[in-house]
Amino acid sequence: MLQIYLFLRLRNCMNIRVNWDFLGMLTSIACAVHCAVLPLVITSLPILGINIINNSPFEWLMIGIAFIIGSVAVLHGYRHHHKSLVPFYLFSIGFIFLIVKQFFHTYEILFLTPAIFFILYAHFLNYRHCRIPKAKPLDKVAAGAI
Repeated sequence: MLQIYLFLRLRNCMNIRVNWDFLGMLTSIACAVHCAVLPLVITSLPILGINIINNSPFEWLMIGIAFIIGSVAVLHGYRHHHKSLVPFYLFSIGFIFLIVKQFFHTYEILFLTPAIFFILYAHFLNYRHCRIPKAKPLDKVAAGAI
């Protein structure tokens, strides 16, 4: 918690801008890679003494981190750049699938695939909406044209 506080203070002092959508997409991709690579290294984990398979606290930690970063990205985009709720709805649907995946382990892939799709697509749309230049109000355009 102290590290996050220091990072945010340092970011404010140095005027560094964080691209929360990029960070959200990166976390979602890291989650997808984690889920794809984990079966490949499954045989070496017992030799190393690491128990990450079916480790519920680790899974919830990853979900929590992704939720915090994704929420900040989508809310920042909504408040400061666009007023579209579509990325928020897609992000919410993706997280519902992700939470449901935690309770139905036998159907994990069936819930994980749409979860990743909806979360990544929400970040992509949010990123695109944030890059669209804001239109000038019509009254200022009309006043300048006269």
